[in-house]
Amino acid sequence: MSLPALPTAGLLLLRNADVFAPEALGRRDVLLGGGKVLWLGAPGEAPVSDAVERIDLAGRRLIPGLIDGHVHVTGGGGEAGFRTRVPPMKLSQFTTAGVTTVVGLLGTDDVARSTRDLVATLSALREEGLSAYGHTGGYHLPPATLTGSVRGDIVFVDALIGVGEVALSDHRSSQPTLDELLRLASDAHVAGMMTGKAGIVHLHLGDGARGLDLVTRALDASELPPRVFQPTHVNRRRALFDEALVLANRGCSVDITAFPVADGEDAWSAADALVRYLDSGAPPDRVTISSDAGGCLPCFDAQGHVCGMDVGQSGALLATLADLLAAGVPLERALPAFTRNVADLLRLPRKGRIAPGADADLVALDAAHAASLVIARGRVHVRDGRAVLRGTFEQ
Repeated sequence: MSLPALPTAGLLLLRNADVFAPEALGRRDVLLGGGKVLWLGAPGEAPVSDAVERIDLAGRRLIPGLIDGHVHVTGGGGEAGFRTRVPPMKLSQFTTAGVTTVVGLLGTDDVARSTRDLVATLSALREEGLSAYGHTGGYHLPPATLTGSVRGDIVFVDALIGVGEVALSDHRSSQPTLDELLRLASDAHVAGMMTGKAGIVHLHLGDGARGLDLVTRALDASELPPRVFQPTHVNRRRALFDEALVLANRGCSVDITAFPVADGEDAWSAADALVRYLDSGAPPDRVTISSDAGGCLPCFDAQGHVCGMDVGQSGALLATLADLLAAGVPLERALPAFTRNVADLLRLPRKGRIAPGADADLVALDAAHAASLVIARGRVHVRDGRAVLRGTFEQ
């Protein structure tokens, strides 16, 4: 079978865009070429000939491509037997949701799923035109690795930028001690220093009453910079969210998960959590939102048995953004948690923003806040809301 080649990232002029970079810039034209933003300026002033391909956005909002910082690209699940393993995600599941960069990881199943499989899946997504990174390890300690150590994985494997999702305050975790968490965080931090990568520990938080106590103790007991620790799912309990605000004020970045929340549940929806975070006065650059896409979202009975499950979707990010806009939150206030904040934490300086020299990862939103045009690394993946580029096994 002969596979079609990806189209080259040639010159493309986006005209009459209402640009949020993520700050509001107003009406602009944007010139793309070679997978980068080449020029950004007033409509009609782009230094190009008439032969350059043009797309007129007619005033639609243009935002940076979303960065989904918590994705089970190989599929998650497995808590109720092998039949409950979630299948791997496909390219268009990300692009049609406005996601142009993913960070893949392993979860509960870091035995049947491996770091080797994760790296191969990230490489495949890169070949298909997405920007894809990952964390070594999984829920448990000692962590699942490719080279034999966390430091080795981050230093020698290009796609791996941190470690996670390491489970805390959860009956599925390996119940790590303070010393174990400090050693893991030290390895990630030093590897990040050596490579310029994020070098973070991405921490899954469960429903346990201990909450973020172990992270607080780690900050008190070490010289490690707070940015090394990034707890996620912090909106799953309201008391846990209050603890996360304290950590954010100490220098940690905290990650809100865009999972469904039922009426009366002791949790905050992602939209509610972001509003509460921003209104609290905590540093606005230390909050991110991810989807848990591809991950199993189980519920457990008192004996720890799975009594129901759902699967996370990257589409939850744009749905959360729509909820925020419907609640009257300005787009430029909401957008950094999905874009620039994530890029800065992960030390991806060309992601999460629209500016000359940045990667050409862009999303145009329609009136319903859905992705009408998606460009990843300079290539059009979605046009008029439909995927025009699909993964190898989606053809």
